[in-house]
Amino acid sequence: MNDSVVMPIIGYMNSPYREKFGIPRQPNLVEIESYIEMSEPYNDVLAFDGIEEFSHLWLLWQFHENKNSDNSLNQMSKFRSQVRPPRLGGNQKIGVFATRSMYRPAPIGLSVVRFKRVEKIGKSIRLYVSGSDLLNGTPILDIKPYIQYSDAIQDSISGYAQDEPSRKVVVWTQNAQLQQSQLLKQSILNKKVLDELEQVLSLDPRPAYQNDAERVYGMCFAEVNIRFTVDDQNVTVINVEQTNLKI
Repeated sequence: MNDSVVMPIIGYMNSPYREKFGIPRQPNLVEIESYIEMSEPYNDVLAFDGIEEFSHLWLLWQFHENKNSDNSLNQMSKFRSQVRPPRLGGNQKIGVFATRSMYRPAPIGLSVVRFKRVEKIGKSIRLYVSGSDLLNGTPILDIKPYIQYSDAIQDSISGYAQDEPSRKVVVWTQNAQLQQSQLLKQSILNKKVLDELEQVLSLDPRPAYQNDAERVYGMCFAEVNIRFTVDDQNVTVINVEQTNLKI
């Protein structure tokens, strides 16, 4: 019996999440708009005929930047039976199949997102969505409509992840506010991106096992690099500047 399978990549995600650090741990926690650039031969507008009748879509995608993954679908020699979910503080082990950990037998992710629109630009087809938790450049394996009557289970129980994570208040130091204003004037930042950035920060992007209020963290988002600290209530932005990376 063949214990591996080959899947085509139908497109690539274009999002402001430039690195794994800071990406929300579940979809729809941040209302960020992103789009999938479809690859040939899947860049056919006819393939999306009728999609506007659905408010949400399932995205099937590949974890493509795992340090401990060879990105193959046959990773039995690297199988981890237990992982440490962030929602349990990053210290308690639990079975991998009871989590959504990126380190699993097949490096495949599943996210539900809100459908926005399909745009055709020359030969390019872009599918716009919001609420994605995908890194920029993520390979997309499939797109399916979300079916409300069967996909939404009203009496479902979600174990240790039953409730949405709490959020912190995002504050800016005086220096960071001045930098923010300058970036807004230069159109490197805009109000929409700024709101999205604050939504991401409010979720406390630190690893679950780190709880040092004095530690300065750095994160790249869209076209800016930010540095910040985190305490029990606040995320404090202390520096923001343009990054040299481009989406």
